[in-house]
Amino acid sequence: MILLIIAWRNIWRNKMRSLIIMMSVAIGLFCGMMVLSIYKGMMKGRVKTVIESETGSIQIHNKQFREDYDPTFTISNSANLLNLIRHHPEVWAFAERSVTQGMLSTSTGSTGVQINGIQLNQEAATSGLNKKLLDKSNIYLLQKGQLLLGKKLAAKMKLYKGSKLVLTFSDSASNLISAAFRVAGLYESNNAPLDELNVYIQQAELNDLLGIGNSIHELIILLRDDKKMESVTRELKQQFPNYAIESWKELSPETELMVNTIDVYSYIIILIIMLALSFGIINTMLMAVLERTKEIGMTIALGMNKIKMFFLILMETIFLTLAGVPLGFLLSLGVISYYSKRGMDWSGMGKEMMSSFGFSTTIYPVFPGENIYAIIMIVITTALLSCIIPAIRALRLQPADALRK
Repeated sequence: MILLIIAWRNIWRNKMRSLIIMMSVAIGLFCGMMVLSIYKGMMKGRVKTVIESETGSIQIHNKQFREDYDPTFTISNSANLLNLIRHHPEVWAFAERSVTQGMLSTSTGSTGVQINGIQLNQEAATSGLNKKLLDKSNIYLLQKGQLLLGKKLAAKMKLYKGSKLVLTFSDSASNLISAAFRVAGLYESNNAPLDELNVYIQQAELNDLLGIGNSIHELIILLRDDKKMESVTRELKQQFPNYAIESWKELSPETELMVNTIDVYSYIIILIIMLALSFGIINTMLMAVLERTKEIGMTIALGMNKIKMFFLILMETIFLTLAGVPLGFLLSLGVISYYSKRGMDWSGMGKEMMSSFGFSTTIYPVFPGENIYAIIMIVITTALLSCIIPAIRALRLQPADALRK
């Protein structure tokens, strides 16, 4: 107890120096918490985009369909499946799609696209296509012979609203089909690569062209709570083993990988910040030891053993480090809480660059409450490592030599 009191008094001998170190720890911890919260916010936003705008929570296909997108591989006998999904308590919305791959051609060139036959009301509820439209009224005006395409694809192919184009693809009988369409509207999402690939037309029209009647190729399910995704997926797989039933984690494995590794990258950044701070702490403690050389020598001469001296230096270092922790946490909590509601505008980083990786330019940081204990352990470890060099310097002092100085 006496060592704790002495250590606490010692750090206040030079108030300015001690306050600077405490503030440095607080600012370093604040920076680390902000980095972690921004990363978590980015991943939360990315997962939300994947679920609500790209894949849905769960997708269902014919087991052979995704191998080469052959239009003959439809979801057969889907009445029971649709009935279950329509009345499932965890299902928020669902959408039926007909899908094929083909070529989009204009007078200026051609490119490969995925043609999605959709029902507008279902699509608005699952993928939010109506919210992505640059002219949001157009989704309800999509008629036969019209399509919606991404802004990036339109720029690439020099198309605009009202432009004519031709879609070419194979039908269910392997016949080559070419059909003329007019651009009804453009859309833009947070994922530019997908915007450049997907076009949307009426499902009934695509089904007629493919010759598949009222069949569908893809069923998108949006759940009320993503935490139930795995249990609902297992339930559907057990009841309908003949279908390919995949969650968003299987459909977008790169997103799942980013979510699983984000904490590791964040901890690395925090370690780098604390490592940089440790040099300042070491320097401060060395100066404190050198200033008290005579005093330390006299203390050792009076009988304080080296273990107690080591713990005295250790306590001083820990006090200096931990004193800045509450301030760092409170500062980060206030800033993160503010931006978690208002959002952080990262459009200055480049909207096209962010969208090319599937991220929104507005990020809502998430306070990393579940990581606080790990962060505190990193701070304590930094304090323990930072005291080693000053403690060794103090323990090497010879009482007689120290008293002469």
